[in-house]
Amino acid sequence: MNSNQDGIIVIKIGGAAGVDYSAVCTDAARLIEAGKQVVLVHGGSADATALGEDIGHPPRFVTSPSGFTSRYTDRRTLDIFAMAVNGGLNTRIVEQLRTLGVNAFGMSGLDGGLITAKRKGSIRIVENGKRKMLHDDYTGKIQHVDVSLLQTFLAAGYTPVISPMAVSQDGEALNTDADRMAAMIAAALKAQNLLLLTAVPGLMRSFPDESTLISDLSQRDLKVALEYAEGRMKKKVLGAQEALDGGAQQVIIADGRIEAPISNALSGNGTTIH
Repeated sequence: MNSNQDGIIVIKIGGAAGVDYSAVCTDAARLIEAGKQVVLVHGGSADATALGEDIGHPPRFVTSPSGFTSRYTDRRTLDIFAMAVNGGLNTRIVEQLRTLGVNAFGMSGLDGGLITAKRKGSIRIVENGKRKMLHDDYTGKIQHVDVSLLQTFLAAGYTPVISPMAVSQDGEALNTDADRMAAMIAAALKAQNLLLLTAVPGLMRSFPDESTLISDLSQRDLKVALEYAEGRMKKKVLGAQEALDGGAQQVIIADGRIEAPISNALSGNGTTIH
């Protein structure tokens, strides 16, 4: 196992429908077999939405005044999210990796206080052109990553598989953004690469026109990129900025729907930000 932190790859598997988890796991297993240290972070939006609809509590997505979209998380929604993402998807990813010979260890940011976040409590949204305040929200803004805990797992030969929940200073479970979590983890580990695998080929100047894919972007151009990023892509661009500011060497936003998505991204396909 390579103990050099600079060789660490943090891979965020998008939670949107269409992302090929099986292909990601197979590709990750190849890298790990070759001696790379890998940390996997996953979303789970599609799974949480499906479960919520099945049990009569569909999700409510809201947009902030600055244009970021997120899931409004009251306590019931938090419980559903935990069931679908921690209990369901995280377990399936760990199972798949272990069948491929990877010593995967499933956890959330809540476990061991890995990810500490500040509970927002109330959030500002724009709905039908009007600004509103929503209360009783269980989402958090990440403040701290216990990097020593991750390093302990990696040094022992485990591959962490992390779901996007955090713990508040008061010990409360919180939903947090998986892209931002992956970015903070990549920064804390000073990772060589942060891969954000999603259901599109990368960042496009004119979404959804794939011919406008931006293949290469410098960190100083991210502020401009944020202006034409659509929907969830805004958080990926913001996460890229945070990862690079914190010490990660490179961020790649790439297609998670294809065969060998990690190798494909590392070969220069997608949007590389450096």
